[in-house]
Amino acid sequence: MSETNQHADREGETILSVRDVGKRFSGLQALDGVDMDVKRGEIIGLIGPNGAGKTTLFNCISGTFPPTSGTVTLEGEEISGLPSHKIARRGLARTFQITRPLEELTVVENAMVGAHIHTRRRSEAEKIAMEQLEFVGLADRATEEAGELTIGAQKRLELARSIATKPKILLLDEIMAGLTPSESKQMLDLFRQLRERGTSLLIIEHDMKAIMNISDYVKVLNQGKGIGFGRPQEIVSNERVIEAYIGGSDVDA
Repeated sequence: MSETNQHADREGETILSVRDVGKRFSGLQALDGVDMDVKRGEIIGLIGPNGAGKTTLFNCISGTFPPTSGTVTLEGEEISGLPSHKIARRGLARTFQITRPLEELTVVENAMVGAHIHTRRRSEAEKIAMEQLEFVGLADRATEEAGELTIGAQKRLELARSIATKPKILLLDEIMAGLTPSESKQMLDLFRQLRERGTSLLIIEHDMKAIMNISDYVKVLNQGKGIGFGRPQEIVSNERVIEAYIGGSDVDA
């Protein structure tokens, strides 16, 4: 089955649609005609070798910079070229590869940054932030300075800040990088709970076993182009994907 047909045959409401997205930096074509749909409540894994264009795609979707060509729509409305804060208000949030907490602020104040997208009232923002800190297991550290947290706790704080924006879809950029096995398992459990809430997830991750076990579908990029899309078990047996990325990796799907 072609990649296009696999996209079309999935059931459910499309929340995010990426069509023919390209991004050029001077003479470098970082993305070239990328297509992708994310349905409501789905977990989609986004994989590919270093330099494949994964984070660039996230940047184009989330408003860090506009795509050079193509369109991105959220619930049927085009968001291509909108600034990131306006996209966030429409229901799309993201995390970054490197955590950047506001170290001199408390944990709850960091989470409130996300909540303030929808409210100017401090009391309401704090209530939303505490609910998400409870969800990620950081409520008991709410009054600590964020700079005192371990890397694993900082990753959970970044997740709390992102979901405090009340996203319909969440883009997670290597949020499990640097975590211990137990921390990774905890994070995967949080992803499943978010899906049960109805939140869609698009996840960049290099831990192949984790991404194959959590994802409903997997999208593969290589040299800025989509080279595969399908169920995890289809991707790990796709010869083109194996040649470009997976190689001899021990991957369970």
